Amino acid sequence: MVNKFRTTINGYSKEEVNDFVKEVTKEYEGMLNKLKTSCDVIESLKKELKHYKEIEASLNRAILVAEESTSNIKKVAFDESKVIIEDAKRNATKVINNALVKAERIESEAESLRRKVAVYKRRFRALVEDQLDQIDSFDETF
Repeated sequence: MVNKFRTTINGYSKEEVNDFVKEVTKEYEGMLNKLKTSCDVIESLKKELKHYKEIEASLNRAILVAEESTSNIKKVAFDESKVIIEDAKRNATKVINNALVKAERIESEAESLRRKVAVYKRRFRALVEDQLDQIDSFDETF
């Protein structure tokens, strides 16, 4: 902001200089308020980001538990199917058929769990990407 002041006998016009100082002070205060608001928004966004990172960590732990459970279910199903097959060989066709049906159900459940985990991962990824887009949009407004 360039300002030229009229000169008087005693130097520059005090009224013009005072008005200019008031205007500069007003702009400075406005910029300070805007900076404070921006800092508040940044702080809020940092807290929000921390919250989402905690959620992400929690969801990652849940995913790991789900994957571990799936692995354990598959192992248990495999071990159980071995036992059932051995019993079926000893006990007749009826037991063999029951064992195969049970093994298929367990495998189906394991597959269902794998699909659910995959869906869960996609949803979580979409949620995180959405949140990052929102954070990016906040950055663009400031």
